[in-house]
Amino acid sequence: MQTTYVIYGGELSYFSRKLEAALMFYGADFEFKDKNSHDPQMIETRSGTHQVPVLQTPENWLMGDTTPLMQLLDARFPQRQMFSSGPLGVLVHLIEDYFDEWIARTMVHYRWHYPESAQFASMKMAGGNMDIAKRVRNWGPRACRATGTDSAQQRQAAEDEYHRLLAAMEQQLGETSFLLGDKPCAVDCVVLGGIRAHTNMDPNPKQQIQPYKRVLQWANSSADQWDGSGDLAAFPESTAFAQMVLGEMTNTYQPYMLGHQAAVAAGAKAFNFEAYGESVSYLARPYPLQALQMMRDRVANLAKSDQQLVVAWLGRAGLTALLD
Repeated sequence: MQTTYVIYGGELSYFSRKLEAALMFYGADFEFKDKNSHDPQMIETRSGTHQVPVLQTPENWLMGDTTPLMQLLDARFPQRQMFSSGPLGVLVHLIEDYFDEWIARTMVHYRWHYPESAQFASMKMAGGNMDIAKRVRNWGPRACRATGTDSAQQRQAAEDEYHRLLAAMEQQLGETSFLLGDKPCAVDCVVLGGIRAHTNMDPNPKQQIQPYKRVLQWANSSADQWDGSGDLAAFPESTAFAQMVLGEMTNTYQPYMLGHQAAVAAGAKAFNFEAYGESVSYLARPYPLQALQMMRDRVANLAKSDQQLVVAWLGRAGLTALLD
């Protein structure tokens, strides 16, 4: 049996780089391989998904979906877990999912709405093949429309939100080693995935993030330097960065996720809600429901007293509807 893990993914993939950061934090022995260069049909058949990343375990399992993968790895690396137990684990999970489901669309916007970035990314993904790169670039704007960044107003608002996040990260990293305290968690993994695969990779957002010096230094070194020590800030206060994200979620992530839930239940292909002062259409996808259910399952598995603490905390944050 092999002793290493293998990530089959892509250098420019948000979730591949998220999983890469996690495996670094776990201290796991792993390799990162380009999926398209290693029998992608076999990988898709065995894993049951065409998406990246896929993780090959030492048992030769091939599995996708980063959040449950990290829950599996938490059991294997119990001293370096990316999800805490108890109510704090719900807080980590919820903020991680905001970056998974809502901020991921901002990464798509940055990549495909700026011609220089679209050219760079498509050529890199296509291995320099101009015909394939052109097809990839044709897909990009469709992905932007599906995730609600088609209008100029939505593009600017998404960038403004990301800069608010970067400013909060910059301040937080002056106080703690990681975003939710002095040890990493799943939130750090997904944020690093976005920076490493997108905003410090593609030419246009790379120019925008240069003023955030602490963020860039952290993104370039954090996963390699953590020695396994430290603690997360306590629930429910957490860190100023966490509180800032929760404030952003009430008018963006929450209606976005609940809109998916209602649309899928009704058999609708799309749904609308008012984002940043404008009614926006989004493609309805089934996966956000799975993501919501994972968070709800985490709450349901808590002791009754801890469930009550979480419900009260979500109520104060204006996010109780996520449990419905």
